[in-house]
Amino acid sequence: MNTQSVNQDWWREAVIYQVYPRSFMDSNGDGIGDLPGITSRLDYIASLGVDIVWISPFFKSPMKDFGYDVSDYCDVDPLFGKLADFDALVKRAHELGLKIMIDQVLSHTAETHPWFAESRSSRTNPKADWYVWADPQADGTPPNNWLSIFGGSAWQWDTRRCQYYLHNFLVSQPDMNFHHPEVQDAHLRNMRFWLERGVDGFRMDACIYHFHDLLLRNNPVAAKQNTVNVAASNPYGMQAHIYDNSRPENLGFLERVRTLLDEFQAISIGEIGADDALEVMAQYTEGNKRLHMAYSFNLLTAEFSAAHIRRQVEAFEQRVKDGGASWSVGNHDVPRVMSRWGGEGSSIDFAKMILTMQLALKGTPCLYQGDELALSEAQLAYEDLQDPVGLTFWPESKGRDGCRTPIPWESSQEFAGFSSHKPWLPIPHEHRALGVSKQEQQSDSMLQFARRVIRWRKSIPQLLRGAIVFIDTPEPVLAFRRVLQGAPEVVVAFNLSATPVQIQHPELQHALSLNGHGLGGVVEGDALSLPAWGAWFGLRH
Repeated sequence: MNTQSVNQDWWREAVIYQVYPRSFMDSNGDGIGDLPGITSRLDYIASLGVDIVWISPFFKSPMKDFGYDVSDYCDVDPLFGKLADFDALVKRAHELGLKIMIDQVLSHTAETHPWFAESRSSRTNPKADWYVWADPQADGTPPNNWLSIFGGSAWQWDTRRCQYYLHNFLVSQPDMNFHHPEVQDAHLRNMRFWLERGVDGFRMDACIYHFHDLLLRNNPVAAKQNTVNVAASNPYGMQAHIYDNSRPENLGFLERVRTLLDEFQAISIGEIGADDALEVMAQYTEGNKRLHMAYSFNLLTAEFSAAHIRRQVEAFEQRVKDGGASWSVGNHDVPRVMSRWGGEGSSIDFAKMILTMQLALKGTPCLYQGDELALSEAQLAYEDLQDPVGLTFWPESKGRDGCRTPIPWESSQEFAGFSSHKPWLPIPHEHRALGVSKQEQQSDSMLQFARRVIRWRKSIPQLLRGAIVFIDTPEPVLAFRRVLQGAPEVVVAFNLSATPVQIQHPELQHALSLNGHGLGGVVEGDALSLPAWGAWFGLRH
Protein backbone atom coordinates (compact mmCIF):
# COMPACT_ATOMS: atom_id res chain seq x y z
CA MET A 1 0.00 0.00 0.00
CA ASN A 2 1.54 3.33 -1.00
CA THR A 3 1.66 6.42 1.17
CA GLN A 4 -0.76 8.32 -1.03
CA SER A 5 -3.51 5.70 -0.63
CA VAL A 6 -2.97 5.65 3.15
CA ASN A 7 -3.47 9.41 3.28
CA GLN A 8 -6.54 9.25 1.11
CA ASP A 9 -8.30 6.73 3.30
CA TRP A 10 -7.04 7.88 6.69
CA TRP A 11 -10.64 7.66 7.88
CA ARG A 12 -10.36 3.86 8.00
CA GLU A 13 -8.15 4.22 11.09
CA ALA A 14 -10.18 6.99 12.71
CA VAL A 15 -12.64 7.05 15.59
CA ILE A 16 -15.77 9.24 15.30
CA TYR A 17 -17.38 10.98 18.29
CA GLN A 18 -20.96 12.19 17.89
CA VAL A 19 -22.01 15.43 19.57
CA TYR A 20 -25.72 16.18 19.99
CA PRO A 21 -25.51 19.98 20.36
CA ARG A 22 -28.64 20.54 22.45
CA SER A 23 -27.25 18.29 25.18
CA PHE A 24 -23.49 18.73 25.11
CA MET A 25 -22.71 22.08 26.78
CA ASP A 26 -24.72 25.26 27.31
CA SER A 27 -22.62 28.43 27.24
CA ASN A 28 -25.31 31.11 27.63
CA GLY A 29 -27.55 29.74 30.38
CA ASP A 30 -30.72 29.08 28.41
CA GLY A 31 -30.75 25.35 29.23
CA ILE A 32 -29.89 24.28 25.69
CA GLY A 33 -26.43 23.34 24.43
CA ASP A 34 -24.83 25.47 21.73
CA LEU A 35 -21.81 25.85 19.45
CA PRO A 36 -19.68 27.93 21.87
CA GLY A 37 -20.42 25.26 24.45
CA ILE A 38 -19.02 22.58 22.14
CA THR A 39 -15.94 24.72 21.45
CA SER A 40 -15.33 25.08 25.19
CA ARG A 41 -15.23 21.30 25.52
CA LEU A 42 -13.17 20.43 22.42
CA ASP A 43 -10.11 19.86 24.61
CA TYR A 44 -12.09 17.19 26.45
CA ILE A 45 -13.08 15.52 23.18
CA ALA A 46 -9.47 15.62 21.96
CA SER A 47 -8.36 14.03 25.25
CA LEU A 48 -10.39 10.94 24.36
CA GLY A 49 -8.08 10.21 21.43
CA VAL A 50 -10.86 10.40 18.82
CA ASP A 51 -10.26 11.87 15.37
CA ILE A 52 -13.57 13.11 13.96
CA VAL A 53 -16.32 15.10 15.68
CA TRP A 54 -19.73 14.58 14.11
CA ILE A 55 -22.06 17.41 15.08
CA SER A 56 -25.79 16.84 14.75
CA PRO A 57 -27.82 19.63 13.07
CA PHE A 58 -27.41 23.22 14.25
CA PHE A 59 -28.97 24.90 11.19
CA LYS A 60 -31.92 27.28 11.30
CA SER A 61 -35.00 25.25 12.13
CA PRO A 62 -38.45 25.45 13.75
CA MET A 63 -37.14 22.54 15.88
CA LYS A 64 -40.19 20.32 15.51
CA ASP A 65 -37.68 17.48 15.02
CA PHE A 66 -34.92 19.26 16.91
CA GLY A 67 -32.91 20.46 13.93
CA TYR A 68 -33.59 17.62 11.53
CA ASP A 69 -36.16 19.94 9.96
CA VAL A 70 -34.02 22.60 8.26
CA SER A 71 -35.35 25.99 7.23
CA ASP A 72 -31.99 27.42 6.10
CA TYR A 73 -29.13 25.12 5.11
CA CYS A 74 -26.51 27.89 5.18
CA ASP A 75 -27.00 29.50 8.57
CA VAL A 76 -26.85 28.65 12.27
CA ASP A 77 -30.04 28.68 14.33
CA PRO A 78 -29.85 31.48 16.94
CA LEU A 79 -30.48 28.80 19.56
CA PHE A 80 -26.99 27.45 18.86
CA GLY A 81 -25.17 30.69 18.08
CA LYS A 82 -23.92 32.40 14.94
CA LEU A 83 -21.90 31.50 11.87
CA ALA A 84 -18.91 33.13 13.56
CA ASP A 85 -19.31 30.66 16.44
CA PHE A 86 -19.17 27.79 13.99
CA ASP A 87 -16.06 29.21 12.34
CA ALA A 88 -14.42 29.49 15.77
CA LEU A 89 -15.36 25.89 16.51
CA VAL A 90 -13.77 24.63 13.29
CA LYS A 91 -10.63 26.67 13.91
CA ARG A 92 -10.18 25.35 17.45
CA ALA A 93 -10.92 21.77 16.39
CA HIS A 94 -8.27 21.93 13.68
CA GLU A 95 -5.77 23.35 16.17
CA LEU A 96 -6.41 20.25 18.29
CA GLY A 97 -6.04 17.89 15.32
CA LEU A 98 -9.75 17.10 15.17
CA LYS A 99 -11.80 16.85 11.97
CA ILE A 100 -15.32 18.31 11.89
CA MET A 101 -18.16 16.38 10.26
CA ILE A 102 -21.62 17.94 10.15
CA ASP A 103 -25.05 16.51 9.40
CA GLN A 104 -26.69 17.02 6.04
CA VAL A 105 -30.46 16.52 6.08
CA LEU A 106 -31.21 16.61 2.38
CA SER A 107 -34.22 14.36 1.86
CA HIS A 108 -36.67 16.82 3.40
CA THR A 109 -36.88 20.38 4.69
CA ALA A 110 -38.94 22.14 7.30
CA GLU A 111 -42.32 23.31 6.07
CA THR A 112 -41.11 26.83 6.90
CA HIS A 113 -38.28 26.65 4.36
CA PRO A 114 -38.72 29.35 1.67
CA TRP A 115 -38.40 26.64 -0.98
CA PHE A 116 -41.51 24.89 0.31
CA ALA A 117 -43.42 28.12 0.81
CA GLU A 118 -42.90 28.86 -2.87
CA SER A 119 -43.55 25.29 -3.99
CA ARG A 120 -46.92 25.06 -2.24
CA SER A 121 -48.07 28.48 -3.46
CA SER A 122 -49.20 27.19 -6.87
CA ARG A 123 -48.73 24.38 -9.38
CA THR A 124 -46.89 26.66 -11.82
CA ASN A 125 -44.27 28.54 -9.78
CA PRO A 126 -40.52 28.00 -10.45
CA LYS A 127 -40.22 25.59 -7.49
CA ALA A 128 -43.56 23.86 -8.02
CA ASP A 129 -41.82 20.52 -8.64
CA TRP A 130 -39.07 20.84 -6.04
CA TYR A 131 -41.14 18.74 -3.63
CA VAL A 132 -43.09 15.51 -4.13
CA TRP A 133 -46.69 16.45 -4.97
CA ALA A 134 -49.43 14.11 -6.18
CA ASP A 135 -53.12 14.23 -6.93
CA PRO A 136 -55.57 12.34 -4.73
CA GLN A 137 -57.19 9.14 -5.83
CA ALA A 138 -60.73 9.44 -7.21
CA ASP A 139 -62.20 8.99 -3.73
CA GLY A 140 -59.97 11.70 -2.25
CA THR A 141 -57.65 9.33 -0.43
CA PRO A 142 -53.83 9.59 -0.60
CA PRO A 143 -52.04 8.55 -3.81
CA ASN A 144 -50.79 5.25 -2.38
CA ASN A 145 -50.16 3.26 0.79
CA TRP A 146 -46.81 4.75 1.80
CA LEU A 147 -46.41 5.32 5.53
CA SER A 148 -44.53 7.87 7.59
CA ILE A 149 -41.90 6.60 10.01
CA PHE A 150 -43.45 8.90 12.60
CA GLY A 151 -46.89 7.35 12.23
CA GLY A 152 -49.81 7.45 9.80
CA SER A 153 -49.86 8.11 6.08
CA ALA A 154 -46.79 9.60 4.41
CA TRP A 155 -49.10 11.97 2.52
CA GLN A 156 -50.51 15.27 3.76
CA TRP A 157 -53.30 17.18 2.03
CA ASP A 158 -52.49 20.77 1.12
CA THR A 159 -55.42 23.13 0.47
CA ARG A 160 -53.36 25.62 -1.55
CA ARG A 161 -52.57 23.21 -4.37
CA CYS A 162 -55.37 20.74 -3.66
CA GLN A 163 -52.75 18.01 -3.77
CA TYR A 164 -50.95 15.75 -1.35
CA TYR A 165 -47.28 16.21 -0.49
CA LEU A 166 -44.98 13.41 0.65
CA HIS A 167 -43.44 13.38 4.12
CA ASN A 168 -41.52 10.27 5.16
CA PHE A 169 -41.09 11.78 8.61
CA LEU A 170 -43.18 14.49 10.33
CA VAL A 171 -46.02 16.23 8.51
CA SER A 172 -43.91 19.37 8.94
CA GLN A 173 -41.01 17.76 7.01
CA PRO A 174 -42.02 17.72 3.31
CA ASP A 175 -39.87 15.53 1.07
CA MET A 176 -37.88 17.07 -1.74
CA ASN A 177 -38.08 15.81 -5.33
CA PHE A 178 -34.55 14.69 -6.20
CA HIS A 179 -35.68 13.73 -9.70
CA HIS A 180 -35.55 17.49 -10.36
CA PRO A 181 -31.95 18.43 -11.26
CA GLU A 182 -32.31 21.87 -9.68
CA VAL A 183 -32.92 20.23 -6.29
CA GLN A 184 -29.68 18.28 -6.55
CA ASP A 185 -27.80 21.39 -7.66
CA ALA A 186 -29.19 23.44 -4.78
CA HIS A 187 -28.05 20.88 -2.21
CA LEU A 188 -24.61 20.60 -3.74
CA ARG A 189 -24.27 24.40 -3.51
CA ASN A 190 -25.24 24.28 0.16
CA MET A 191 -22.70 21.54 0.85
CA ARG A 192 -20.01 23.56 -0.91
CA PHE A 193 -20.86 26.47 1.41
CA TRP A 194 -19.81 24.42 4.44
CA LEU A 195 -16.81 22.81 2.78
CA GLU A 196 -15.47 26.26 1.98
CA ARG A 197 -15.82 27.11 5.69
CA GLY A 198 -13.46 24.27 6.54
CA VAL A 199 -15.79 21.36 7.21
CA ASP A 200 -13.97 18.02 6.79
CA GLY A 201 -16.95 15.84 5.97
CA PHE A 202 -20.66 15.14 6.12
CA ARG A 203 -22.88 12.65 7.84
CA MET A 204 -25.74 12.05 5.40
CA ASP A 205 -28.98 11.79 7.35
CA ALA A 206 -31.75 9.56 5.99
CA CYS A 207 -29.87 9.35 2.71
CA ILE A 208 -31.93 6.42 1.39
CA TYR A 209 -34.93 8.77 1.11
CA HIS A 210 -33.57 11.11 -1.56
CA PHE A 211 -35.56 9.49 -4.38
CA HIS A 212 -39.02 7.98 -4.72
CA ASP A 213 -40.72 5.85 -7.34
CA LEU A 214 -42.10 8.19 -10.01
CA LEU A 215 -45.02 5.83 -10.64
CA LEU A 216 -45.97 6.01 -6.94
CA ARG A 217 -46.52 2.27 -6.77
CA ASN A 218 -47.84 0.77 -3.54
CA ASN A 219 -45.34 -0.90 -1.25
CA PRO A 220 -45.99 -4.62 -0.79
CA VAL A 221 -46.51 -6.31 2.55
CA ALA A 222 -43.25 -7.17 4.28
CA ALA A 223 -42.45 -10.87 4.37
CA LYS A 224 -41.46 -10.34 7.99
CA GLN A 225 -42.18 -7.24 10.06
CA ASN A 226 -39.08 -5.05 10.29
CA THR A 227 -38.33 -4.14 13.89
CA VAL A 228 -34.71 -3.17 13.29
CA ASN A 229 -35.37 0.37 12.08
CA VAL A 230 -38.66 1.05 13.92
CA ALA A 231 -40.40 -0.20 17.05
CA ALA A 232 -42.70 -3.21 16.84
CA SER A 233 -45.61 -0.89 17.69
CA ASN A 234 -44.99 1.12 14.50
CA PRO A 235 -46.90 -0.13 11.40
CA TYR A 236 -44.11 1.25 9.18
CA GLY A 237 -42.30 -2.06 9.65
CA MET A 238 -45.21 -3.99 8.09
CA GLN A 239 -44.35 -2.80 4.57
CA ALA A 240 -41.47 -3.74 2.28
CA HIS A 241 -40.15 -0.29 1.42
CA ILE A 242 -39.08 -0.84 -2.16
CA TYR A 243 -40.78 2.16 -3.78
CA ASP A 244 -40.43 4.95 -1.21
CA ASN A 245 -36.69 4.63 -0.47
CA SER A 246 -33.37 3.12 -1.59
CA ARG A 247 -34.20 3.84 -5.22
CA PRO A 248 -31.47 3.15 -7.82
CA GLU A 249 -31.39 6.78 -8.99
CA ASN A 250 -29.80 7.72 -5.67
CA LEU A 251 -26.50 6.13 -6.68
CA GLY A 252 -25.95 8.74 -9.37
CA PHE A 253 -26.62 11.59 -6.94
CA LEU A 254 -24.20 10.14 -4.39
CA GLU A 255 -21.56 10.07 -7.11
CA ARG A 256 -22.12 13.80 -7.62
CA VAL A 257 -21.69 14.27 -3.86
CA ARG A 258 -18.44 12.27 -3.95
CA THR A 259 -17.05 14.42 -6.77
CA LEU A 260 -17.65 17.50 -4.63
CA LEU A 261 -16.14 15.88 -1.54
CA ASP A 262 -13.04 14.80 -3.45
CA GLU A 263 -12.49 18.39 -4.54
CA PHE A 264 -12.03 19.29 -0.86
CA GLN A 265 -10.54 15.95 0.26
CA ALA A 266 -13.54 15.63 2.57
CA ILE A 267 -15.25 12.43 3.72
CA SER A 268 -18.80 11.14 4.16
CA ILE A 269 -20.78 8.64 6.16
CA GLY A 270 -24.35 7.64 5.33
CA GLU A 271 -27.17 6.62 7.64
CA ILE A 272 -28.79 3.51 6.12
CA GLY A 273 -32.15 2.55 7.62
CA ALA A 274 -33.22 0.33 4.72
CA ASP A 275 -34.99 -3.02 4.93
CA ASP A 276 -31.82 -4.73 3.63
CA ALA A 277 -29.44 -2.23 5.19
CA LEU A 278 -26.25 -4.23 4.67
CA GLU A 279 -26.87 -4.58 0.94
CA VAL A 280 -27.57 -0.86 0.61
CA MET A 281 -24.46 -0.04 2.68
CA ALA A 282 -22.39 -2.05 0.23
CA GLN A 283 -23.98 -0.31 -2.78
CA TYR A 284 -23.60 3.17 -1.35
CA THR A 285 -19.89 2.69 -0.56
CA GLU A 286 -18.95 0.78 -3.72
CA GLY A 287 -16.13 1.71 -6.07
CA ASN A 288 -14.62 4.67 -4.19
CA LYS A 289 -17.14 6.81 -6.05
CA ARG A 290 -20.02 7.24 -3.61
CA LEU A 291 -19.98 7.45 0.19
CA HIS A 292 -16.78 6.66 2.06
CA MET A 293 -18.58 4.90 4.91
CA ALA A 294 -22.06 3.86 5.93
CA TYR A 295 -23.74 2.64 9.08
CA SER A 296 -27.00 0.89 9.74
CA PHE A 297 -29.21 0.21 12.74
CA ASN A 298 -28.18 -3.45 12.74
CA LEU A 299 -26.13 -3.07 15.92
CA LEU A 300 -28.51 -0.49 17.37
CA THR A 301 -31.19 -3.09 18.12
CA ALA A 302 -32.25 -4.85 21.30
CA GLU A 303 -30.86 -8.15 19.98
CA PHE A 304 -27.54 -8.86 21.67
CA SER A 305 -25.59 -12.05 21.10
CA ALA A 306 -22.30 -13.15 19.60
CA ALA A 307 -24.18 -14.73 16.70
CA HIS A 308 -26.08 -11.51 15.94
CA ILE A 309 -22.96 -9.34 15.89
CA ARG A 310 -21.10 -11.86 13.78
CA ARG A 311 -23.97 -12.08 11.25
CA GLN A 312 -24.04 -8.32 10.70
CA VAL A 313 -20.31 -7.89 10.23
CA GLU A 314 -19.86 -11.00 8.06
CA ALA A 315 -22.81 -10.10 5.85
CA PHE A 316 -21.37 -6.66 5.19
CA GLU A 317 -17.87 -7.98 4.55
CA GLN A 318 -19.22 -10.48 2.02
CA ARG A 319 -20.87 -7.72 0.02
CA VAL A 320 -18.64 -4.69 0.40
CA LYS A 321 -16.31 -3.78 -2.45
CA ASP A 322 -14.26 -0.74 -1.51
CA GLY A 323 -16.12 1.26 1.10
CA GLY A 324 -16.18 0.93 4.83
CA ALA A 325 -18.59 0.26 7.64
CA SER A 326 -18.93 2.37 10.73
CA TRP A 327 -20.13 0.14 13.54
CA SER A 328 -22.14 2.10 16.08
CA VAL A 329 -23.75 0.70 19.21
CA GLY A 330 -25.37 3.99 20.21
CA ASN A 331 -26.55 7.31 18.82
CA HIS A 332 -29.23 9.98 19.27
CA ASP A 333 -31.99 7.75 17.85
CA VAL A 334 -31.84 4.63 20.05
CA PRO A 335 -31.76 3.74 23.77
CA ARG A 336 -28.28 3.89 25.25
CA VAL A 337 -26.29 0.68 24.92
CA MET A 338 -25.76 0.39 28.69
CA SER A 339 -29.49 -0.23 29.07
CA ARG A 340 -30.34 -1.70 25.67
CA TRP A 341 -27.71 -4.44 25.78
CA GLY A 342 -26.47 -4.29 29.35
CA GLY A 343 -29.86 -4.37 31.01
CA GLU A 344 -30.93 -3.04 34.38
CA GLY A 345 -27.98 -2.17 36.59
CA SER A 346 -25.34 -3.03 34.01
CA SER A 347 -21.81 -2.63 35.23
CA ILE A 348 -18.87 -0.50 34.19
CA ASP A 349 -17.18 -3.78 33.18
CA PHE A 350 -19.92 -4.24 30.57
CA ALA A 351 -19.32 -0.73 29.22
CA LYS A 352 -15.58 -1.34 28.99
CA MET A 353 -16.05 -4.61 27.12
CA ILE A 354 -18.56 -3.15 24.65
CA LEU A 355 -16.34 -0.18 23.82
CA THR A 356 -13.34 -2.46 23.32
CA MET A 357 -15.37 -4.79 21.09
CA GLN A 358 -16.55 -1.83 19.01
CA LEU A 359 -12.95 -0.68 18.59
CA ALA A 360 -11.80 -4.19 17.63
CA LEU A 361 -14.30 -4.78 14.81
CA LYS A 362 -13.25 -3.97 11.27
CA GLY A 363 -14.51 -0.51 10.42
CA THR A 364 -14.57 3.05 11.71
CA PRO A 365 -16.06 3.11 15.22
CA CYS A 366 -18.58 5.84 16.02
CA LEU A 367 -19.08 6.68 19.69
CA TYR A 368 -22.04 8.63 20.99
CA GLN A 369 -21.49 11.35 23.58
CA GLY A 370 -21.72 9.82 27.03
CA ASP A 371 -20.65 6.34 25.93
CA GLU A 372 -17.25 7.17 27.40
CA LEU A 373 -19.00 7.81 30.73
CA ALA A 374 -21.11 4.61 30.66
CA LEU A 375 -24.34 6.60 30.81
CA SER A 376 -27.53 4.52 30.92
CA GLU A 377 -30.86 5.31 29.27
CA ALA A 378 -32.67 8.03 31.21
CA GLN A 379 -36.13 7.06 32.44
CA LEU A 380 -38.26 10.15 31.90
CA ALA A 381 -41.82 10.96 32.88
CA TYR A 382 -44.29 11.61 30.08
CA GLU A 383 -44.48 15.29 31.04
CA ASP A 384 -40.73 15.63 30.46
CA LEU A 385 -40.84 14.26 26.90
CA GLN A 386 -39.92 16.49 23.97
CA ASP A 387 -39.51 13.97 21.15
CA PRO A 388 -42.48 13.70 18.75
CA VAL A 389 -41.85 9.95 18.43
CA GLY A 390 -42.30 9.42 22.16
CA LEU A 391 -45.32 11.68 22.30
CA THR A 392 -46.94 9.72 19.44
CA PHE A 393 -46.14 6.14 20.44
CA TRP A 394 -46.11 6.39 24.27
CA PRO A 395 -46.05 4.18 26.29
CA GLU A 396 -45.04 1.29 24.00
CA SER A 397 -42.22 3.44 22.61
CA LYS A 398 -40.86 6.19 24.83
CA GLY A 399 -39.09 7.95 21.98
CA ARG A 400 -35.53 9.18 21.83
CA ASP A 401 -35.33 11.60 24.75
CA GLY A 402 -33.85 8.98 27.08
CA CYS A 403 -30.55 8.97 25.17
CA ARG A 404 -30.52 12.74 24.61
CA THR A 405 -30.30 14.04 28.17
CA PRO A 406 -27.47 16.52 28.87
CA ILE A 407 -23.91 15.44 29.58
CA PRO A 408 -23.05 15.61 33.31
CA TRP A 409 -19.82 17.60 33.58
CA GLU A 410 -19.71 18.52 37.27
CA SER A 411 -21.27 15.99 39.64
CA SER A 412 -21.75 18.45 42.51
CA GLN A 413 -23.42 21.30 40.61
CA GLU A 414 -27.19 21.80 40.43
CA PHE A 415 -27.44 21.21 36.70
CA ALA A 416 -24.34 18.98 36.54
CA GLY A 417 -22.23 21.74 35.00
CA PHE A 418 -24.15 21.53 31.73
CA SER A 419 -25.97 24.84 32.27
CA SER A 420 -26.69 27.50 34.85
CA HIS A 421 -30.40 27.10 34.02
CA LYS A 422 -32.83 24.19 34.11
CA PRO A 423 -31.93 22.04 31.05
CA TRP A 424 -34.34 21.25 28.23
CA LEU A 425 -34.34 17.62 29.41
CA PRO A 426 -33.74 16.56 33.02
CA ILE A 427 -30.41 15.09 34.08
CA PRO A 428 -30.98 11.82 35.96
CA HIS A 429 -29.52 11.46 39.44
CA GLU A 430 -27.62 8.34 38.40
CA HIS A 431 -25.89 10.32 35.63
CA ARG A 432 -24.58 12.87 38.13
CA ALA A 433 -22.67 10.09 39.88
CA LEU A 434 -20.91 9.45 36.54
CA GLY A 435 -19.99 13.08 35.94
CA VAL A 436 -16.77 13.93 34.13
CA SER A 437 -15.38 15.76 37.18
CA LYS A 438 -15.72 12.62 39.29
CA GLN A 439 -14.43 10.20 36.67
CA GLU A 440 -11.39 12.39 36.02
CA GLN A 441 -10.31 11.63 39.60
CA GLN A 442 -10.72 7.85 39.32
CA SER A 443 -7.98 5.89 37.57
CA ASP A 444 -10.31 2.93 36.98
CA SER A 445 -13.27 4.97 35.72
CA MET A 446 -14.93 4.36 32.39
CA LEU A 447 -13.66 7.71 31.13
CA GLN A 448 -10.03 6.92 31.91
CA PHE A 449 -10.43 3.44 30.43
CA ALA A 450 -11.91 4.89 27.22
CA ARG A 451 -8.93 7.19 26.79
CA ARG A 452 -6.48 4.34 27.29
CA VAL A 453 -8.17 1.78 25.04
CA ILE A 454 -8.79 4.23 22.16
CA ARG A 455 -5.08 5.13 22.15
CA TRP A 456 -4.09 1.48 22.54
CA ARG A 457 -6.08 0.58 19.43
CA LYS A 458 -4.07 3.12 17.42
CA SER A 459 -0.90 1.18 18.29
CA ILE A 460 -2.18 -2.10 16.78
CA PRO A 461 -2.02 -1.93 12.96
CA GLN A 462 -4.03 -5.14 12.60
CA LEU A 463 -7.00 -3.51 14.37
CA LEU A 464 -6.76 -0.47 12.10
CA ARG A 465 -6.30 -2.13 8.73
CA GLY A 466 -6.60 -5.88 9.04
CA ALA A 467 -9.23 -8.15 7.50
CA ILE A 468 -11.65 -9.82 9.92
CA VAL A 469 -12.22 -13.58 10.10
CA PHE A 470 -14.61 -14.96 12.71
CA ILE A 471 -13.84 -18.03 14.80
CA ASP A 472 -16.52 -20.59 15.66
CA THR A 473 -17.11 -20.38 19.40
CA PRO A 474 -20.15 -21.13 21.56
CA GLU A 475 -22.31 -18.37 23.04
CA PRO A 476 -21.66 -16.05 24.76
CA VAL A 477 -18.15 -15.80 23.27
CA LEU A 478 -17.50 -13.63 20.21
CA ALA A 479 -14.12 -14.42 18.68
CA PHE A 480 -12.33 -13.39 15.52
CA ARG A 481 -8.94 -12.79 13.93
CA ARG A 482 -7.67 -9.52 12.48
CA VAL A 483 -5.27 -10.35 9.66
CA LEU A 484 -2.81 -7.90 8.10
CA GLN A 485 -0.26 -8.97 5.52
CA GLY A 486 3.26 -9.01 6.90
CA ALA A 487 2.16 -8.90 10.53
CA PRO A 488 1.20 -11.56 13.08
CA GLU A 489 -2.51 -12.25 13.43
CA VAL A 490 -4.36 -10.66 16.30
CA VAL A 491 -6.76 -13.15 17.88
CA VAL A 492 -9.63 -11.61 19.86
CA ALA A 493 -12.29 -13.07 22.18
CA PHE A 494 -15.05 -11.36 24.15
CA ASN A 495 -17.33 -12.72 26.85
CA LEU A 496 -20.76 -11.17 26.21
CA SER A 497 -22.14 -12.21 29.57
CA ALA A 498 -21.97 -11.45 33.28
CA THR A 499 -20.77 -15.01 34.02
CA PRO A 500 -17.14 -16.18 33.69
CA VAL A 501 -16.63 -18.64 30.83
CA GLN A 502 -13.99 -21.12 29.68
CA ILE A 503 -13.58 -22.44 26.15
CA GLN A 504 -11.04 -24.48 24.25
CA HIS A 505 -10.06 -23.79 20.66
CA PRO A 506 -7.07 -24.77 18.52
CA GLU A 507 -6.74 -21.20 17.22
CA LEU A 508 -5.63 -20.18 20.70
CA GLN A 509 -2.60 -22.46 20.72
CA HIS A 510 0.79 -20.78 20.49
CA ALA A 511 -0.80 -17.34 20.84
CA LEU A 512 0.96 -14.79 22.99
CA SER A 513 -1.23 -12.57 25.13
CA LEU A 514 -1.38 -8.97 23.94
CA ASN A 515 -1.58 -6.62 26.88
CA GLY A 516 -2.45 -2.97 27.24
CA HIS A 517 -6.21 -3.08 26.69
CA GLY A 518 -7.04 -3.52 30.35
CA LEU A 519 -9.51 -6.42 30.19
CA GLY A 520 -8.68 -9.68 31.93
CA GLY A 521 -8.47 -12.93 30.03
CA VAL A 522 -6.02 -15.83 30.33
CA VAL A 523 -4.92 -18.47 27.81
CA GLU A 524 -3.16 -21.69 28.77
CA GLY A 525 -2.49 -23.95 25.80
CA ASP A 526 -5.74 -23.97 23.84
CA ALA A 527 -7.88 -23.09 26.89
CA LEU A 528 -9.22 -19.56 27.35
CA SER A 529 -10.66 -18.22 30.59
CA LEU A 530 -12.67 -15.03 30.38
CA PRO A 531 -14.08 -13.18 33.39
CA ALA A 532 -17.55 -11.64 33.34
CA TRP A 533 -17.67 -9.10 30.49
CA GLY A 534 -14.04 -9.95 29.86
CA ALA A 535 -11.86 -9.97 26.76
CA TRP A 536 -8.57 -11.37 25.56
CA PHE A 537 -6.24 -10.32 22.76
CA GLY A 538 -3.39 -12.44 21.50
CA LEU A 539 -0.71 -12.46 18.80
CA ARG A 540 -0.20 -15.53 16.66
CA HIS A 541 2.60 -15.87 14.09
